[in-house]
Amino acid sequence: MNETWLTKEEIKKREDQLEYLKGERRLEIAEMLKAARAFGDLSENAEYDAAKNEQAKNEYDIQHLEQELFHAKVIDESTLNTTVVNVGSVVTLQNGKAKTTYQIVGSAETNPAAGKISNLSPIGSALLGRSAGESVDVVTPGGTVQLKILKIGK
Repeated sequence: MNETWLTKEEIKKREDQLEYLKGERRLEIAEMLKAARAFGDLSENAEYDAAKNEQAKNEYDIQHLEQELFHAKVIDESTLNTTVVNVGSVVTLQNGKAKTTYQIVGSAETNPAAGKISNLSPIGSALLGRSAGESVDVVTPGGTVQLKILKIGK
């Protein structure tokens, strides 16, 4: 698994989720299994099958989160260099008359509606290493877009 760039807040959120899955959720599933066993014959017991499927999904989610956290690289905003765009930078862009602001994050934390774009996306990767005042041509699914970097912040 490749390294995963995450902010401190996102790491905390994932650690909380992992704690829930390992604790409370496992107990909930154990109760579901116990209740399903009470129905009798397990070979034709839909409730038991559903509980076992839920258990398998939960264990998969636990394993996935553990691996993601193990390989996580923290985006430390306090040490960001604001002279060039890095993972974690908040970048204000101009496209024609329109201005937009994005934070460049790792692909696991991407949420364009919240202004967080992946460092691996066409726009994110085109901006990395660039300075304020530079213009970049970005090939997107909708065509080539020219963006001017107005400001780089934390």
